[in-house]
Amino acid sequence: MSKITFNEHQQRVLEANPNVASVSDRAIQYTPEFKIHAVKEYQTGKGPAQIFSENGFDLTVIGPKKASSSLNRWRTTFRLYGEDAFFEERRGKNSTGRPSEKDLSAEKKLEKAEARIKYLEAENELLKKLEELERQAKKRS
Repeated sequence: MSKITFNEHQQRVLEANPNVASVSDRAIQYTPEFKIHAVKEYQTGKGPAQIFSENGFDLTVIGPKKASSSLNRWRTTFRLYGEDAFFEERRGKNSTGRPSEKDLSAEKKLEKAEARIKYLEAENELLKKLEELERQAKKRS
């Protein structure tokens, strides 16, 4: 979150912007459409400050670094997950962030199970060796 705090007047001005979903005293939540638009504008060669200014944001209110830091996050999300990622919540209780186990093929499930078995077997071997070392230490003392 930003160190900048917005007063009531600034919050009302920001909320009037169609590219803003919601505003609190310390954070701005942008619409998914604006995020996609901003990333695509950036890809055409426009700078973060220019993109935000053209879309009705006063950089003196939101902070000079806000445009570039937000755009950097959005570009990463866009590159990794595509446009759809901006329309789904990936944080909190209702997130769909972690891939579902149901979507795995039978081969992948078997592969995961075999890896888990191998891990557990190695763990058992380690515990057996540890117990043996403890027994030897007791005999010596």
